[in-house]
Amino acid sequence: MEKLTFFAVSAPEKLDRIGEYLAERLSRDVVRHRYEYVVIAMEALDQLLMACHSQSIKPFVESFLHMVAKLLESREPDLQVLGTNSFVKFANIEEDTPSYHRRYDFFVSQFSAMCHSTHDDPETQTRIRVAGIKGLQGVVRKTVNDELQAIIWEPQHMDKLIPSMLFNMQDNDDSDRAGGEENPAALAESCFRELLARAAYGNMNNAVRPVLVHLDNHHLWDPNEFAVSCFRIIMYSIQAQHSHHVIQQVLNHLDTHSKNTPRVRAGIVQVLLETVAIAAKGSIGPTVLEVFNTLLKHLRMSVDFELGDGSRRNSGTSLSSGRVRESEERIVQNAIIQTIGFFGGNLPDYQRAEVMMFIMGKVPVYGTPCHTLDTVKIGHQGTKRIQTMLLSSLIMVTSGFKCKTMSAGLPAAFLEPLCSISLMEDRELRQLVLEILHNIIDRHDNRAKLRGIRIIPNVAALKIKREKISKQDVIFMKKHGQQLYRHIYLGCKEEDNEQKNFELLFTALALITIELANEDVIVDLIRLALALQEMALVNEENMPMLIRCGIMALVAAYLNFLSQMIANHALCQHVTKVIELRNLEAPYLLPENVFREKCVLPASLEREDTGWYFQTGELAEALAGPGYSVERLSLPYIPQITDEDRLTRRKSFVDTISLQVDILSNNLPDQSQLAEEITFETLKKAIDTTGLEEQEREKRRQVMEKFQKAPFEEIAAHCESKANMLHDRLAQIFELTIRPPPSPSGTVTVTSGHAQYQSVPVYEMKFPDLCVY
Repeated sequence: MEKLTFFAVSAPEKLDRIGEYLAERLSRDVVRHRYEYVVIAMEALDQLLMACHSQSIKPFVESFLHMVAKLLESREPDLQVLGTNSFVKFANIEEDTPSYHRRYDFFVSQFSAMCHSTHDDPETQTRIRVAGIKGLQGVVRKTVNDELQAIIWEPQHMDKLIPSMLFNMQDNDDSDRAGGEENPAALAESCFRELLARAAYGNMNNAVRPVLVHLDNHHLWDPNEFAVSCFRIIMYSIQAQHSHHVIQQVLNHLDTHSKNTPRVRAGIVQVLLETVAIAAKGSIGPTVLEVFNTLLKHLRMSVDFELGDGSRRNSGTSLSSGRVRESEERIVQNAIIQTIGFFGGNLPDYQRAEVMMFIMGKVPVYGTPCHTLDTVKIGHQGTKRIQTMLLSSLIMVTSGFKCKTMSAGLPAAFLEPLCSISLMEDRELRQLVLEILHNIIDRHDNRAKLRGIRIIPNVAALKIKREKISKQDVIFMKKHGQQLYRHIYLGCKEEDNEQKNFELLFTALALITIELANEDVIVDLIRLALALQEMALVNEENMPMLIRCGIMALVAAYLNFLSQMIANHALCQHVTKVIELRNLEAPYLLPENVFREKCVLPASLEREDTGWYFQTGELAEALAGPGYSVERLSLPYIPQITDEDRLTRRKSFVDTISLQVDILSNNLPDQSQLAEEITFETLKKAIDTTGLEEQEREKRRQVMEKFQKAPFEEIAAHCESKANMLHDRLAQIFELTIRPPPSPSGTVTVTSGHAQYQSVPVYEMKFPDLCVY
């Protein structure tokens, strides 16, 4: 062997002939089953290959590969392993110049077949499979770095390579791991990782598609442990900038399985959750909204399937199978919500704000067009399910969201539809909305300290974190504060409220106080609390006694919190005095007692028991001093009327009011009464817009009362006169603007009821320039 090697190295042009001779001998020995000579010939070929690195090695390599192919084609496991080992040695040699004509198609097919070996002897089967995996690893190493061998990434090769590796990874058993390198599963995983790590941008789709096909063919989506582990390997092996390719492939696969069984769809969504969880830490590319769009589409389809099955079940199909299907659809829906929430929660704040807007745009609200999630077919129950699930996913997305300014976290386009849902008659939806508001408003993680509704004896002991309110937040409260107060006010008087609703309302008020309250906001919040107390006392809505006492308890808990937060001693004294009296005489007006099952409620609430209630005068006295505009406390708080009440189909007095109503002239006070002496105070009041807002609200209230209490004939006559006036004015406008063109034959004009013909001579008529030549 030494002499042969020396001869080959000193006369490299002879290598070609040496290779041909050895190949011929080896072929003959394989056919005649003289395996000892086969081994000797292969050793000679291996050593010559390792020793010689000249240009003339190319023809010798052809002979060598031809012999390896011969060995792999034989039925003998020993020869197959021998051929594989030789090929692996060859694969580790780095060649100086690329090969233009060499092809590895046969080797890919043969090694893939060996990976699927079903030999009777388990040990031999393992040896062949290990050899097959090593061979594939050799092919990958030899071809993947060579630009001329990009052919390895073509689908026909990937469809053999990847399933062969996954097939061996599938049979993984922890007890086999001790085998180390000779364990087919561990070796296949290592080879799979190596292949993916070398995948370039343009090859990602060809690498991932066979994985999805394999999981389909072997029904590995349910259960999906193997599928999840596969995609974990993929996501950690590929380059980070290619992550969105994998997510896109899984999304497309979910689309193709949209009508498959719920468990399969849930399995795919859980795999998507894993890929998204890993990708969200790095670059996720342009697919953010596409991920959410696809997931929301499948959420809607899942609700469709569930409700469709429900209706079919009612028409007489098997009850048990229908229930199973329904619970399986719930698994799909929960998986989708988890994925949405997890993905959104890992995004940077600027993208998270976009996603919040995107999801809110998909929430169906009665009376508003919602093209993406058409709710006509699924009815009230389906709409409610979709609303609940989308709001649940919004809670997950907003969790931990820290916006620098409140206008960034609660822009008008997000706040308005959110508040519309907060007026729904379903208490679960209202609870979800309040939790979303908590997530966004609470920027210093104080919410956990405020859980439950109670009279907090020492607020300072809670060690609440807060910062001075910024100018941007002051502007936000001037713009949108009334909206927040209004929804708390209207949310309190819902008849189906339970303890959780009141707890969430208390937390919302407390968080607004901590994060957004300056002196003006504090005055507004006290006015809101007094208005709630008044609403419970007057009870125009005929609310149940539990709700009325609940509102009273909420006001007590909040004013106790507020008085300690602003550290106003006089205010604290008045609040404590009322709470102590209630403890003795009316415990049902305190949060610790009213929500107990055995709490005895009174038949009515009497206004005469003034000691039980918070008095506007005493609160104003306590707040008197610099900073607080106490005179505003005497103005009763009245919630704004907006279109939201109409959109949410509430059974309330707002439904009786038309969208735009002119203020009746006879409701305005006489102009002579308005004249007054102009002083500095008058000018100051004129600049202060809050008084004007209150007047505007009062006018609106008067108009409402007129439309509520006036006889129908009077309202009809008023509307008819307005309509007639409008028609007359329109007729005048049309007569002035829409006239027929002048004609030589004459035109008819009607004046004072008489028809007159007017003729215009042709020479006086004006024609457009294009008509004259």
